[in-house]
Amino acid sequence: MVPSATHPSDSTSALNRHLPAREYVYSDQDQRAVDTLRVLAADAVEKVGSGHPGTAFSLSPAAWQLFQNVMHFDPKDQHWQGRDRFVLSPGHTSLTLYLQLFAAGAGIEMEDLKALRTWGSKTPGHPEYGDTDHVEITTGPLGQGLASAVGFAYDQRRIRGLMDPEAAPGTSPFDHHVFVIASDGDLQEGVTAEASSLAGTQELGNLIVIWDDNKISIEDDTDIAFTENVDKRYEAYGWHVQRIDWLQTGDYVEDTKALYEAIANAKQETDKPSLISLRTIIGWPSPKKQNTGGIHGAKLGTEELSGLKEVLGFDPEQHFVMDDELLAHARTVGERSAQYRQTWDAAYQSWRSHNPERAKLYDRLVAGGLPENFADAFPRFESTDGNMATRAASGKVLSALADVMPELWGGSADLAGSNNTTMAGEPSFLPVDRQTQSWSGHPYGRTLHFGIREHASGSIVNGITLGGLTRGYAGTFLIFSDYMRPAVRLAALMGVPSIFVWTHDSIGLGEDGPTHQPVEHLAALRAIPNLDVVRPADANEVSVAWQTILSQRQRPTGMILSRQGLPIFDRDQEAFRSAEGVARGAYVLAEATNDSGETTPDVVLIGTGSEVQLAVAARQTLQGQGIATRVVSAPSLEWFDAQDEAYRSDVLPKDVLTVSIEAGVEQGWQKYTSGQGHSVSLEHFGASADYQTLFTKFGITAEALVTKVQSLYNA
Repeated sequence: MVPSATHPSDSTSALNRHLPAREYVYSDQDQRAVDTLRVLAADAVEKVGSGHPGTAFSLSPAAWQLFQNVMHFDPKDQHWQGRDRFVLSPGHTSLTLYLQLFAAGAGIEMEDLKALRTWGSKTPGHPEYGDTDHVEITTGPLGQGLASAVGFAYDQRRIRGLMDPEAAPGTSPFDHHVFVIASDGDLQEGVTAEASSLAGTQELGNLIVIWDDNKISIEDDTDIAFTENVDKRYEAYGWHVQRIDWLQTGDYVEDTKALYEAIANAKQETDKPSLISLRTIIGWPSPKKQNTGGIHGAKLGTEELSGLKEVLGFDPEQHFVMDDELLAHARTVGERSAQYRQTWDAAYQSWRSHNPERAKLYDRLVAGGLPENFADAFPRFESTDGNMATRAASGKVLSALADVMPELWGGSADLAGSNNTTMAGEPSFLPVDRQTQSWSGHPYGRTLHFGIREHASGSIVNGITLGGLTRGYAGTFLIFSDYMRPAVRLAALMGVPSIFVWTHDSIGLGEDGPTHQPVEHLAALRAIPNLDVVRPADANEVSVAWQTILSQRQRPTGMILSRQGLPIFDRDQEAFRSAEGVARGAYVLAEATNDSGETTPDVVLIGTGSEVQLAVAARQTLQGQGIATRVVSAPSLEWFDAQDEAYRSDVLPKDVLTVSIEAGVEQGWQKYTSGQGHSVSLEHFGASADYQTLFTKFGITAEALVTKVQSLYNA
């Protein structure tokens, strides 16, 4: 366990994260810089012939306030831990972010703006994590940015609790805010409702959302589909809500001071997340296309582009021009950042000197390293322990890791007892006044409660993991991975090591019936590039799988676990192998033997999860019939595919009859078997009955596997 922190009150007196980066400033130079950025947005979209210029025009002054006056960020160091986080949830308006990074000197230059939406550029059509400095998350699927920003806010609070729980609010080097720009479309998506409700319950005072209330979407006026009182909805969620209306006087007046003051008020609000509803006109001041759906996602055209430049006092014949003096003015934000960072560095060094053990932990987390005793923490199970559901084994592994990996945390979408995602004895992550008879905890706790919000749970875990220091996981039934899929796909697209724990993995679920029995889900999840799907066959495979997952940080993982008890294989039996092979994705669990003692197989049976035991039973029958049979357990086909050809050919010889068994559709297995039809599979939905009956009725049995092999082997 990490010892308690100490924090002298005078060591961080200069830090106050509740204040903006500086006092309100909006000079004539600022206005001219903002107008220049508008023109550059129009030029960039016009050049490439596609894009979303409208919001980049109208949000330019709001984004300017955030980057120039409000946020703490270092244009030269995207990884600075003291930075505020910024999430552009409507990723289609990527220029809103790119232009501010350009103005601030944060890795985007004029040539990058000219290369908007082109191959290999730093300015892709939507912000891409890993492609562009200072992009905290890939956004584009509406709602994901805001939902994951809730995860960023979770992560900040958890890190604060691990590193500096006793510091006064706003004075710790581990305090920061998460700023979000959100669109009408973001707030229409259901995932933001799920995540925003949780943010209110968690009282996330470190989260500030500016909603661009422009009332226009692709189909033009949002009144055809979006009419609720959003402010009241967010008040009902428990948010602090302010409204800034730039049309309140009848004329359109960009009152940047009112916006600044609203943000300053939001930073002072420590017990509630904040929504600032900003009423704008999309595309302003484009002369003919402003306030129409036509300016949302298309270039202006020559006439309208010239009109925009004339309205703003620019030469219509000039393109991609910014006055050197204005650019130098914009880039003074770097000087302000450096001055603040000196204050932050002093506070950080003071914290380190007073908290050497926590500093040691922090250094390990920043480096992405594992604990010294990491490998020793994973339990090993004996065959004499009896049958054990892999979900139960997973719970035991997580509990064993609690003291070893304080960075590992997570929970379930209201299925904690079923998913076994709770580390034994670990407190809940929640405000003290949210404790119940069943769950106790505090704001820096570890056990997450997502409620019945599978989609938001996935997005929040992505935000937690993108924080970079902790590892988050979320659990639900495998069938409900459908509800999480957009977040899972985004994790895979970004290559972030989010962990999804999916239990009740097949018709083995039993009596709940076909609505809850996944059939096509394994194939569908395996179809997502860069996602590792891991379905262990027994408790020891679970333990090795967790060790493998936590040892890598390049891609997300879906852990697929059984409801029903499974035998723990006796690895001391002759011909059986260690579960350590799990790390290679597929391995020989039980080797073929024949009368002469040779181990060359006549047949290879390959399976995953609960069906591996059926392959083992079939092997015994086939061996008795003189058919030398190898059993390959393949918990992760993705890990197996990553092995070299020599290993893969050794495990699955190409000239040997290979048959798979899995309680799901055959799709995808042809790559590993001897061809179409060389599988015992399930090509229809399930039914309501006990799992033993279902496996028998649907032919997912050792006997069916033997019959399949005999028909193919003797053909």
